[in-house]
Amino acid sequence: MEVVDVVVIGAGQAGLSSAYHLRRAGFEPDRDFVVLDHSPGPGGAWQFRWPSLTYGKVHGMHALPGMELTGADPERASSEVIAEYFDRYERTFGLRVRRPVDVRAVREGTDGRLLVESSAGTWSTRALINATGTWDRPFWPRYPGQETFRGRQLHTAQYPGPEEFAGQRVVVVGGGASGTQHLLEIARYAAATTWVTRRPPVFREGPFTEEVGRAAVALVEERVRQGLPPKSVVSVTGLPLNDAVRQGLADGVLDRQPMFDRITPEGVEWQDGRRVDADVILWATGFRAAIDHLAPLRLREPGGGIRLEGTRAVADPRIHLVGYGPSASTIGANRAGRAAVRDIRRLPAEERVTA
Repeated sequence: MEVVDVVVIGAGQAGLSSAYHLRRAGFEPDRDFVVLDHSPGPGGAWQFRWPSLTYGKVHGMHALPGMELTGADPERASSEVIAEYFDRYERTFGLRVRRPVDVRAVREGTDGRLLVESSAGTWSTRALINATGTWDRPFWPRYPGQETFRGRQLHTAQYPGPEEFAGQRVVVVGGGASGTQHLLEIARYAAATTWVTRRPPVFREGPFTEEVGRAAVALVEERVRQGLPPKSVVSVTGLPLNDAVRQGLADGVLDRQPMFDRITPEGVEWQDGRRVDADVILWATGFRAAIDHLAPLRLREPGGGIRLEGTRAVADPRIHLVGYGPSASTIGANRAGRAAVRDIRRLPAEERVTA
């Protein structure tokens, strides 16, 4: 068993930001803190994004603290650009991320410490920064007849790029940014596309100002304070009405249909008898927080979420969630990483690990 002050789980934007601020606060990697990441290489969830998501299409990618991302080719795949940037960041600041390490459970230890059990051993820690994001928990809604569909079903997490849908009839489910991006790409290749969402999409005119961003984050933060599962920031800001979206609306590609009622072997069907035949159903239905490893600590509220004050779990102040709820954006993760470290530094001196 290794003994440290802080364990950081996850090395995406939130985890690297937290590690950077720990380092600045005087914590030494491998001695005072450790960063555990289950991915095969640097890049967080970005390394798994589909090839057609070029860096120029990425919305709101904010630089990590202490190092700007400059000179990136907007035509290169974002998975390559950001993975290289994260790799350079880890090496520049000597963060010594350990990977691949799968964290299986976090449990109560002895003397007020936590035990982090993983595929690479167990760590005893005074505090935990959980920065595991959502990519590993794609959300698949369930609909009657889903198991009878003879075609292919896949989730955004498995999206291979638009070319694979050439000549096929595709139903895209979901009203978020991923759903609209997938649809606009696929429509150029597919025989036919159908877009269905649970609620009518809301398109946002004008720039995404700081005031708009703050108002959106405040709405997400209020859910977290109530112990409810967080919603995405996009769910409260609406979809940006850019040139590609305007063209999609004009061409009829973004012709939204209400959610179907059942899935048949040949496609989807509504209660009024309307039906659409399909070869593929693409579920662009988002993700949930990847926090199952925290289950032994019983942090969830009756509403299903983890109630936070800032980044600190109300049920256990040793636990900080960064990149969860209101800090799920890249700039939010940077700020939350700094706030979490500020709280951790307030641990009484006698409770800190001595080197």
